[in-house]
Amino acid sequence: MDVPAQTQTLSSQGTWPLHDVASTQAIEQHAQSVLPAHTLMQRAGLATAQLAMAIAPHAHHIWIACGPGNNGGDGLEAAVHLRAWGKHPVVTWLGQDGHVPADAQRAWHRATSSGVAFQNQPPAQFDLAIDALLGIGAQRAPEALMAQWLQVMQRSNAPVLCVDLPTGLRADTGEWLVTSPLLLHRNRHTLSLLTLKPGLFTAHGRDAAGQVWFNDLNAQHTHAPTAWLQHSLPRPTEKAHNSHKGSFGDVIVIGGAPGMAGAAVLASLGALHGGAGRVFTELLDAQAQQAVVAMHPALMVREPLSLARDEATVVCGCGGGNAVHALLAHVLSTSQKLVLDADALNALARDTSLQTLLKNRHARGKVTVLTPHPLEAARMLGCTVQEIQGNRLHAAQQLADAFQTVVVLKGSGSVVTSPKHMPVINASGNALLATAGTGDVLAGLLGAYLARNADAFAATCQAVYRHGHLADTWPSEGPTLDAARLAASVR
Repeated sequence: MDVPAQTQTLSSQGTWPLHDVASTQAIEQHAQSVLPAHTLMQRAGLATAQLAMAIAPHAHHIWIACGPGNNGGDGLEAAVHLRAWGKHPVVTWLGQDGHVPADAQRAWHRATSSGVAFQNQPPAQFDLAIDALLGIGAQRAPEALMAQWLQVMQRSNAPVLCVDLPTGLRADTGEWLVTSPLLLHRNRHTLSLLTLKPGLFTAHGRDAAGQVWFNDLNAQHTHAPTAWLQHSLPRPTEKAHNSHKGSFGDVIVIGGAPGMAGAAVLASLGALHGGAGRVFTELLDAQAQQAVVAMHPALMVREPLSLARDEATVVCGCGGGNAVHALLAHVLSTSQKLVLDADALNALARDTSLQTLLKNRHARGKVTVLTPHPLEAARMLGCTVQEIQGNRLHAAQQLADAFQTVVVLKGSGSVVTSPKHMPVINASGNALLATAGTGDVLAGLLGAYLARNADAFAATCQAVYRHGHLADTWPSEGPTLDAARLAASVR
């Protein structure tokens, strides 16, 4: 069976609206008020059954684990269709007759009347598992039988299809509530129903969900999204033939304290290959300057703070160590466009006078982009990494609002936001980027994009996507991705 036209794969290009739990519930309530009773659940069950057959067309013995709520009702409806199509669905159900929501109760009656088999434990053998245990209402870790069933699914080699959300994943945040470790599963799918949820694409979401599919159940609504998923880049504009190096902006990279010159060089190469017209590298390690000139003649190596920065885009902090702290007040006061990364962020976290200078930049019409990883974000907000990762969208927005900047909270599903923009979750990137120096390349790439784009937020989103896309398209046959090769591959 083919994938139904109304079910879309998120591997396709586009920018997708995301809705949190509150917004999704409002959309669901509106749809239920205008549609005949039970319509949404019937549509959800049909969409689930159709996708199950599309991803596992030869599956015959299908285990459907159903929870006591409406997510379980969706699974029961799917069982009705699979049974009608000649399959052998076996349902394990945690509900009790008369003690479940009305729609789920009706779905249970339809399943039992259709001859669907019910068991108290998972079947010994199954070709496909459908997780319909918990949906958007999950607030605590699955327990008892539910937790046991999840372990059986995770350890099985059979494909797994999660209905709406993987059980144990928080829809708004991507926090993994399950107490046991998340075991990666090669053949895992999630069919998000009615809306796409932010938690599917950040923190643990991408690992838990696997391949994400979407079906809006043909429920029309006008609710504004609470975030966006960026899944493509706009087509690049062609450069005019009558151009010169000044046409594409200057980038100044400040960093590279003794022993860490490589970080500044990686950022500089990211900016150069990312399209900057000229890249100046202000190394804090004077002894490394000649070596960098010899190895990278395209970079213009200068003494720290030797250049005017009122028209250039400045990237500060890569490999800066403690030495960058002494320069930050001047950099914050004089740079028109500024990317702050790594040790510059650590210096800001411990110096309130620098934080005041940072906040004042917005009032002066100056652009700033912060690029923290979770630990750096935790230092700046005075909290723990666990709190940052527990709600990445909220943490990124807190930083943006507190310092009046564009923020890139790096990690799985990097979050880009600002005081004036709705958060954007970046869909590109993979674990190949989990190696030293790739963040420096991103900082330089951001500098290049900012240098030639008046819209700082759009430029930031594009640079972050491009950085991840390089990893997504990295050839499996060939050299391993490292930061130097990544910088060289930027176009």
